[in-house]
Amino acid sequence: MESAGALPVFRKPSTLTPKRLLSIYSQLAKTRLTVLVVLTATSGVALSPLPTTLPILLFTALGTALCSASANTLNQIQEVPYDAQMARTRQRPLVRRAISPLHAAGFALATGIAGPALLLTMTHPLAAALGAANIGLYAGLYTYLKRKSVLNTWVGAVVGALPPLMGWAACGGKLLPTSDYPIRCFLPPFLSETSPDISFIDNPLGAFSLFILLYSWQFPHFNSLSHLIRASYAQAGYRMLSVLSPPKNALVSLRHTLLLLPICSVLFPLSGLTTWAFSLTSLAPNVLWIRSAAAFWRTCGEKHARALFHTSLWYLPVILALMMVHKPGVDWAEWRAKAVEETPDVAAKENIDPRKHN
Repeated sequence: MESAGALPVFRKPSTLTPKRLLSIYSQLAKTRLTVLVVLTATSGVALSPLPTTLPILLFTALGTALCSASANTLNQIQEVPYDAQMARTRQRPLVRRAISPLHAAGFALATGIAGPALLLTMTHPLAAALGAANIGLYAGLYTYLKRKSVLNTWVGAVVGALPPLMGWAACGGKLLPTSDYPIRCFLPPFLSETSPDISFIDNPLGAFSLFILLYSWQFPHFNSLSHLIRASYAQAGYRMLSVLSPPKNALVSLRHTLLLLPICSVLFPLSGLTTWAFSLTSLAPNVLWIRSAAAFWRTCGEKHARALFHTSLWYLPVILALMMVHKPGVDWAEWRAKAVEETPDVAAKENIDPRKHN
């Protein structure tokens, strides 16, 4: 039996093994969010009309991932007192003291230098500048505004919309129009007597189209999630629209969901990023998207907020995939035919009987 004056026995801290340290770094980087950021950045590379290579795609992905890891870590370093007040964030590494703030700062510094440096040396200076700017925007202005103004969501939307521009810039694409780089529009075939020149598709309207797609997508995605965890935001003192005015929060979601219809149906084919057939194939996901947002706006209920959030998770990859299918100059039927034609030749060279492998 312990004596009255005996000191309590504390559990020894866990040893930071390489495997455990990698897990902590993954949590600091918010891996799932970083994967989404990398997906949108690489989509900028894939959809760019400029020639690119596999190394540029891979280095863009790696550089963007490092920038995202740095921004997310810096954000968590600043929000430890507030994360400790919310059930959904209490298990973050810095809150539970699985890693010291100094160690986390070192990780943020290393990734924050490595990411832009990699983009600078292996892709393009503009991509590096955008990566560095996004770290500052997210870890600085956005994090500061979360407890000051609902404008934090609008700043956060800009943060989420910059990665595809990083991919666009990594291929050498420009973002702003000049006398040598004017804005060009590509009319539907029935309004144009000549077919569009693929060499003119690289224009600032394409970059703007990618930016506004990701910018508007952020609002239904985040506002629906914010509605579900608004109690936690209120507890930590965050100034979110879902806390201050749930009906306005749902209305903003609906507005941007509606805006995405003309973005897909008009702006993208007009910019030359997709053919005009994309206007038709993108209608189905957009109608479902609007229907889900309208239900959330009418009820402001958690059931419809959750449904809208889940819709946002499949909507973006579906739209990006359809954009690739309808990318000008890409004939998928011809590509598939060539693949089929080459298969017997490969089998013959290797003395393989295809019938034995069916």
